[in-house]
Amino acid sequence: MDQPLYTRRRLGALPLLIFSSRWLQLPLYVGLIVAQCVYVYLFGKELWHLIHEAPSLGEQEIMLIVLGLIDVVMISNLLIMVIVGGYETFVSRLGLEGHPDQPEWLSHVNASMLKVKLAMAIIGISSIHLLKTFIAAGTLNGLPFCSPEVLASIAQADEAGSVLKCATLTPVGVMWQTIIHVAFIFSAIGIAWTDRIMHAHMAKITEEH
Repeated sequence: MDQPLYTRRRLGALPLLIFSSRWLQLPLYVGLIVAQCVYVYLFGKELWHLIHEAPSLGEQEIMLIVLGLIDVVMISNLLIMVIVGGYETFVSRLGLEGHPDQPEWLSHVNASMLKVKLAMAIIGISSIHLLKTFIAAGTLNGLPFCSPEVLASIAQADEAGSVLKCATLTPVGVMWQTIIHVAFIFSAIGIAWTDRIMHAHMAKITEEH
């Protein structure tokens, strides 16, 4: 009975060293797991703030806090995709075949698919940030925008106990945030289109052979 190719062929010293270098990424993924723990702590902290301060918060303030919680969850989802998908793609198999909790997308993940999913996740996170900005801009109630001099004196104003009568949002900042969000969308479309062209080309080559 024929042995699998990987048991019949021994790698040379240099190829083995190069192939084994993929394990250098392991501390990076462990570091992302630690970052995931930090986001769990941040989520719990914001949730406690929402519950504790709910009676004194207005509807729009509650909405901003909830959007912040959703933002934390979406970033956490992005971390999971990078940790699980990146490890499976670039380091080693996880051996989850047949496991009832195996993510559906993990069964057909590859470098191209991972890039598309990450791009879509980044667009979702950017959308939440943009929505929070628009909601915050809508609650200004006609307040003027803070000048650079006023922004520089925020710390002094806090120490003096005075209340700033201006908004830290600026029209230019909101405009650039919108432009960056649109750039994320076009980047994701470009990645997906390139991936589609590559798959079509590979399918054509396979049919010819």
